[in-house]
Amino acid sequence: MVPLALSAAAFFAIHVLVSGTSLRGTLVRLAGESAYLALFSLVSAAALVWLAVSYNAALTADNPVLWHAPLWLYHLAPVVMFPAVLLAVIGLLTPSPTIVRGEALLAKGAVRGIVTVSRHPFLWGAFLWAATHVAVNGDLASLVLFGMFLVLVPFGTQSIDRKRARSCGEAWESFAARTSSLPFVAIAQGRTKFDMEGLGLWRVLVALAVYGAVLFGGHACLFKVSPLPGAGFAGCPL
Repeated sequence: MVPLALSAAAFFAIHVLVSGTSLRGTLVRLAGESAYLALFSLVSAAALVWLAVSYNAALTADNPVLWHAPLWLYHLAPVVMFPAVLLAVIGLLTPSPTIVRGEALLAKGAVRGIVTVSRHPFLWGAFLWAATHVAVNGDLASLVLFGMFLVLVPFGTQSIDRKRARSCGEAWESFAARTSSLPFVAIAQGRTKFDMEGLGLWRVLVALAVYGAVLFGGHACLFKVSPLPGAGFAGCPL
C-alpha cells in the first residue's frame, strides 16, 4: 500500500504543486514552453504508469475492505458513468481555451458544444468516474487511487482558470462569464444556452461507442470484473 500512496502523492504533486503554482512559470522561463510541456507530459505519463502498477499490486496485497456498497449502488454506477463518459470523451475531442495551448481559441469568442455545459468537461467526467469507483469498491486501495482524483479535479479546474486569467486577461474574463466550471451551472443561470448542434454528432457517437465497449466487454477484459450488476468477476468475453 505504501507504493500506491507514494505514487498517488507524486501524481497529485506534479499537477498541483508544479503545474498549479508559480513554479510552472519559473520552469517555462528556464526551459521554454515547448520543452516544459514535453517534460511535464513525460513525467505525468511515468507517474500514471507507476500509479497503475502500484494499484494493481495493492489489490493483491493486504487491502482491507472499508465498506460494502449496497446493491442499488451497483445498479446506479453504470447510469452515472454514462454522463461521465460523455463529458470526458466529448471534452477530449472538442477544441477549447482550457486545453493545452488552447488560448488562441479565446480570440474566436464562440462558446459551443460541450463547452456550454462546462469549460472543463473532461475533468468533471473524471470526477464522476472517480466518485463512482470510490463508492462501489470500498477497499483501501481504491479509496487511495480514486480518492486522489476526487481531490485533484477541483484543484485542477481552479488552477487552469487562474493560469488563463493571468495570461489572457479580458478575453478570458469574457469567456468565463459565459461558461461555468461545474456542469450546467452557466446554462441554469442563463449565461449561455446548451449547444446541442455544436457537440458534433461524430463526437457523440465516439463517446457512445466507448461507453458501450467498456460496459459490454472492455472493463472485463482489462480489469477482470464486469461493471454490469450481478456479473461478478469475469475474463474477456471475446
